[in-house]
Formats: sequence, C-alpha cells, structure tokens
Amino acid sequence: MLIIPKEIAEKIIQHAIDDNPNECCGILAGTGDRVIGQWRITNAEASPYRYRMDPKEFLEVNNAIDEAGWEILAFYHSHTRTEAYPSDTDVRLARLVDWPEAYYLLVSLRSPGNPVTRGFSITDQEVNEIALEIG
Repeated sequence: MLIIPKEIAEKIIQHAIDDNPNECCGILAGTGDRVIGQWRITNAEASPYRYRMDPKEFLEVNNAIDEAGWEILAFYHSHTRTEAYPSDTDVRLARLVDWPEAYYLLVSLRSPGNPVTRGFSITDQEVNEIALEIG
C-alpha cells in the first residue's frame, strides 16, 4: 500500500494535465508507505508515447531526498491515450531502475475529464497492482 496525501495526488494529476499531450514523469518520496514529497521531473523524451527522466534533474531530486532522510517510494508518469497500466516498455524499463522496491504510479488521461491513477509493483517483469490510499 502507498499512502498519498490528497494534495499530492492532485498535483500528480495536474502535472499529467499540464504536460499533455506528452507523458509527464516524476518522483514520490517519503518514509515507510507514506508519501511526503512530490517532484516533477522533465520528460527528456518530450513524447506522448514514452518518458525518460532528465538525468540532471533526477540527480538533484535524489540528493534532496537523501538530505531530507527520506527514500524514493515511487516513480510516476502519465499515459495520455491508454489505461493506467504499465506498458511493455514500462516493464522493460523497470528492470533498469536501481530501486527495485519502488512502486510505479500511472495516471491515465484516456478519458480527459476523468483521470485514473493506479499503483503497481514491477519486479522481474511481474506486474502487481498495489492499493493506494489517498487522503
């Protein structure tokens, strides 16, 4: 389970809307299962089909998270035309990430007036949905 304050969940959705038609991406950090901070990261791909976090921004955010004594809990990104479920590319990229315990949050804008947010764990190419508590 991942516990996300309502205001952070709203910021994630707004980020997806702001970056549409391209995918957005960012980081959620905190302690245990509770998200405390959210950071927007520039999608270096600037693409509606994929994302790649800007490496310089990622390093700066990772350092700030370390200095705060928090940990990266989740990586988030949006799907502009498909459901909030990891694509084959998302699953392949998860293998390359050095945070195997991190979750993946996806925001779907497929139905623009009704964004959908879901969370997943991705390990060894196995995708499992996790519970999100927003509030």
